[in-house]
Amino acid sequence: MLVRPALAAALGAAALLCSAIGSAGADPFEAVTVDPAGRIASDGTVTLSGSYRCTPGTGPVFVSSSVSQGDPRVRHGIGGGAARCDGAEHRWTNSGKVSSEALTVGTAHVRASLMELRPSGIAPLPAFHAVTDRDVKLIQG
Repeated sequence: MLVRPALAAALGAAALLCSAIGSAGADPFEAVTVDPAGRIASDGTVTLSGSYRCTPGTGPVFVSSSVSQGDPRVRHGIGGGAARCDGAEHRWTNSGKVSSEALTVGTAHVRASLMELRPSGIAPLPAFHAVTDRDVKLIQG
C-alpha cells in the first residue's frame, strides 16, 4: 500500500472540508499562521511555511496547505505533515509540485489548516484546530 498517496488524499479531503466548515469550535489558544512569502521553483515546486500552536488531542494532527492564484475556485494542495500538539509554538514547512503553468511568481492566496483525525467508529473524522487564509508573494527560488 502506498502511504504517501493515501495521506495526500486524506489531507486534500480535509482541505475541502476545511473550506466548507471553517474552524468552528476551535480553541482560541490554537492557531496556524502563514509566512508572507512562499517560493516557487522552475520545476513547479512550491514551498510554503508558517507557524502553529495546538493543544493535545486524541488522534494524529496534520498541518496542510493549499494555494490559489487567479481563480479562487482552483486550489493546489501543497503538501502536509504531522504536527506536534503540546501547547508550544512550532514551525511548519510544506512543499508540493504543481504543473509549471499552474502558478507563477506574484501574489497568491494560501490556506493553511491544523486538522486532527479523531477516532470515531470505523473511520476517523476530521476536527479542525485552526484555519487561516492569507495573501502571500510567491518568489522565484
